[in-house]
Amino acid sequence: MFTRPELVITQPSIFFMFNLVSQSLGKLYGIGVGPGDPELITLKGYHLLQQVPIVAFPAGMGGKPGIAEQIISSWLKSDQVKLPLTFPYIQDDSLLQQAWQQAAETLWPYLEQGQDVGFVSEGDVSFYSTFTYLAQTLQKFRPEVVVQAIPGICSPLAAVASLGIPLTIRDQTLAILPAIYAIAELETTLHRADVVVLMKVSSVYQQVWDVLKRFNLLEQAYIVERATLPNQVIYTGLSDRPHLCLSYFSILIVKTKPDQTGEPMWNRHLAC
Repeated sequence: MFTRPELVITQPSIFFMFNLVSQSLGKLYGIGVGPGDPELITLKGYHLLQQVPIVAFPAGMGGKPGIAEQIISSWLKSDQVKLPLTFPYIQDDSLLQQAWQQAAETLWPYLEQGQDVGFVSEGDVSFYSTFTYLAQTLQKFRPEVVVQAIPGICSPLAAVASLGIPLTIRDQTLAILPAIYAIAELETTLHRADVVVLMKVSSVYQQVWDVLKRFNLLEQAYIVERATLPNQVIYTGLSDRPHLCLSYFSILIVKTKPDQTGEPMWNRHLAC
């Protein structure tokens, strides 16, 4: 007894059909566009940004353009479709998941039509980036979509460049914490790491200042607001600054041990 040929489905044919579907879809690119200065985008990111027909980015607040949109505004072409996507600045997981789902559904029709989409994010797309959640959400309900990340310069590296100091040297250990989520771990981290970076420290600054005071580290702490942007602000030494009003995009860097190594400082004329 023979099986009818038209009913035979082999694994290679399934794989072939899946590839055909994937190739007919557009690709989602996550493009890290750096910390703020438009010239700090990578060449690869710049070239890809100008090639994709659809450019998506986090929408700004109050009808104003967001940081990522501001960074790329001079690099975009008039015939590209611009898609601002709304992501609320909250910690409510259910509302965040709704926002990621809505954003994924907004991008899907373009990808389904075979159009590539570039989603731009300030800094790097793998470093505390909304792009991670967007890509994961999209691939949950459309696993055939191909996603590619284009790395960018992340804000801690931009901040130390503005300060004129290296982030780490020799055998120094580095810890990076999302301040709003990790304030409880700060004391333990200060004991263990030689250099500690706190991301988006503004909402917990007073608590952080109190901890640094107890550890006698206020004079070894630095803050950079809006790194590399024209309105960048730098604070070096925080002993007399317990009540700073900081912007959302503020980074605090602490050197937990006294400089015993002749650590270089490239720019000694900082505006504090």
